[in-house]
Amino acid sequence: MPAPLDGIKVLDLTKLAPGPFCTMILADLGAGVIRIEEPGPPTGRRAQQAGAAGTRSAGNSFNSSPHNALARNKKSIGINLKSGMGKEIYIRLAQRADVIVEEYRPGVAKRLGIDYEKLSSRNPRLIYCAITGFGQTGPYRDLVGHDINYIATAGVLSMFGRPGQPPTIPHNVVADYAGGGMHGAIGVLAALVARNQTGRGQYVDISMMDGSLALLAQAFSTFFANGKVPRRGETINDGGIPNYNVYLTKDEKYITIAAIEPWFFANLCRALGREDFIPHEYDSGKRPEIARVFTETFKTRTRDEWFEILSKSDICAGRMLTLDEVPNDPQVQARNMIVEVEGDGGRKFKQVGISAKFSDTPGSIRSLAPQLGQHTDEILGELGYSKDELDRWRESGAIK
Repeated sequence: MPAPLDGIKVLDLTKLAPGPFCTMILADLGAGVIRIEEPGPPTGRRAQQAGAAGTRSAGNSFNSSPHNALARNKKSIGINLKSGMGKEIYIRLAQRADVIVEEYRPGVAKRLGIDYEKLSSRNPRLIYCAITGFGQTGPYRDLVGHDINYIATAGVLSMFGRPGQPPTIPHNVVADYAGGGMHGAIGVLAALVARNQTGRGQYVDISMMDGSLALLAQAFSTFFANGKVPRRGETINDGGIPNYNVYLTKDEKYITIAAIEPWFFANLCRALGREDFIPHEYDSGKRPEIARVFTETFKTRTRDEWFEILSKSDICAGRMLTLDEVPNDPQVQARNMIVEVEGDGGRKFKQVGISAKFSDTPGSIRSLAPQLGQHTDEILGELGYSKDELDRWRESGAIK
């Protein structure tokens, strides 16, 4: 079956979470993604600042592991972009590409001579997506950072945690994966649609801070309307009310409750044997008592026993699963969100499945993560280079 992005050629210059996640989404949907990888140990400022630790070969990383879902459905070519021949090869690849995704610091691509202005002059249909922490403009554009720094600046971190406690640091799924990688994929897809209308590619500037801030659209709308700064752990969506909360159960596991609507709250009260609470959902003075009773009641049964009861009573409830439990959840299995992919020698590797389900043009997992430079000869052969040229360039370190 054809996939939604069949025929779209993507060059992937990324290394860390947001970029590889962006290109994984594109690859899963059928795009032909080529990873452009540094053929030897890191060089330049990174290596100088880190000393011996900064010169470890990229080949020792998790990038090429068959367990690494972010590298699936991709090919790998090892090119030294700081060499004249490596740069020439890359520019030739870019002339045939539909999309480039990179996550260099602002200005690095220009210093390397592979920036959007140079490449688009040779390929006007090129879509160039740059994913950075703070974007290509503004006073923070040159600052280094990671997920926690971006969500702190965007206001997201201020909303995570319990009342009177320091903010809870979430895993790096907010800025890296949602704010950066997912917004990057959305930007690329929108630019492809726009290209169908205009015939031209364009530059897509993705900031992980911007993406994280955008996730707070509703929270900011409320703040702009009433001028009240939400305090973590005190709103209806983060544990400020007993009927939208997390409760410890008899087996030291957790059940999640989200009975916000009056009918769901009434069903919850009936299931817990406390119909007397039904009229008091919006009574703030009654909430401490309700929270205390709920806390005590949920400790009388196991998590799975409560889920069995509540899920049959039209109540918004869910089990808090740990990662080892998720693959066995029947809904996860029914949606094929944990899959087994066959590798060399018939060995099976579990990975996260494809989230977007298409009725006519589904995505697929066609290959596992490639080894660094695994497809160099194949890709350069398609560009018309001879074996003698490849041998010479490999000897010089321009390719791997």
